[in-house]
This record gives sequence, structure tokens and C-alpha cells, in this order.
Amino acid sequence: MYNKTKYLDAGDKALVVEIGNQISEKINKKIRNLILAIEKKEFKGVEEVIPTYRSLLVIYDPLTIKRELLIENLKRLEEDIEEIELPQPKVVKIPILYGGEGGPDLEHVARVNGLTSEEVIELHSEAMYLIYMLGFTPGFVYLGGLTEQIATPRLDEPRIEIPAGSVGIADNQTGIYPIESPGGWQLIGRTPVKLFAPYRDKPILAEIESGNYIKFEAITENEYQKIATAIEAGNYQIEVDYKIT
Repeated sequence: MYNKTKYLDAGDKALVVEIGNQISEKINKKIRNLILAIEKKEFKGVEEVIPTYRSLLVIYDPLTIKRELLIENLKRLEEDIEEIELPQPKVVKIPILYGGEGGPDLEHVARVNGLTSEEVIELHSEAMYLIYMLGFTPGFVYLGGLTEQIATPRLDEPRIEIPAGSVGIADNQTGIYPIESPGGWQLIGRTPVKLFAPYRDKPILAEIESGNYIKFEAITENEYQKIATAIEAGNYQIEVDYKIT
């Protein structure tokens, strides 16, 4: 599933720990195990660790810990990380209004895959999606678990402005645009939930982190408006469950 770990320089203050070259839950689990091992050891000089699909960026202070010693420590950690028990993953339930103005590409996704719009909605909302990483913009979630039945290529020409909360598909990935931004994913719906809000103590929604899951739940236009109003008033609580492993 993965080859020998590579340690690649990223400037003079960071290392890329490359675990493999595929998008897989096994590689993602090893990355999260390594993060926990680093946090438990509390290495002096390690300032931040940032996970991606298949690698881990380790930012460090070269005046506190030398590159060679850091690599040696990381290699030593790797020997035992398979034994680390990860926290029970959370399942974050995200309401989504499919189609219409918020999902202008829903019919296209259906047509490409020989399905009806209703079938696309059913397939998209019945799965649980593993959060592999955050990136591109603050709070943008890259999710694994999209069925090949609705996988759809990106737009030939990206849109200049995509509204915050838009839910899209790009090839075998699905994700949520947390802020207004350009993008080339096929938009199938929109959520009123704010994954990123700079006014919060923790701007990115607390439950949105690597290793947790997202479950989309189809809602009506009326429900969308009610949730949006509750969010603006500060009265909406995101629903979170735990995945039985």
C-alpha cells in the first residue's frame, strides 16, 4: 500500500514526511498515528504538523533541533506507531440543499453518470466521508468515500466566484467550499453551515478535522432558511455522532 517513508526538505524550516503515493485510509491512518506520536513525545523544536492525503508537513525550529536529529526521531517513532490507538472518530452531520441555485451542476452530474438527479442525491447523502485533510482555503475539507457511480470530472473552465457553503464533486472527491472563492468543482448543493467564520474563537468548525467523518443530510428550502436564520442568531448546534469502529 505504501513504500518506504521519504523525508523531503521543504525550505529550511520544514520536512515533508511522505508516507505513500495513494489516497487511502491505511496511509491516512499512519499519518494520524504519527501526529499523535509526535504530540505525545513533545519534541522540542517541532512547532506544527500539517497532514495531507499521503504526507505530513513537520514545521520545526532549526535553531532548537537539527534536521538530522529530527529525522532520526521521526524514524524511531515510525517503528511503533501502528500500536497507537486513535480517538473514536466523530461523524459530523451537514445539512445540504441539493440542486437549484445552490447546485447548478446536479443535473449534469446525473446525466454524465446515466442517473436521475434524485439518484445522485441518494448516493451522495447515504455515504460517510472520511476527512483526509483541510486545505486550498481555510476549512476546505477533502473527503474520501465518494462512490464511483457519481464521480464526475471537474469543470472545463473554473468559476470565478463560488458561494460559501457550496458542495461539489471533482472526479472521485467531494468537498465543501467554506468561503467564497474560485473553483472548478461540479456544484450539486449548498449548506447553510459555516465551516469557516473568522469571528469565532476557533474559526474553523471544531469538529472538522482529519480522521473525522462527514455525513450529508438532504434538506428542503424551508429547512435551509430556518437553519440559516438560527446560525445567524447563534442558536444552531451542529449534530455530531460517533462512528462505531
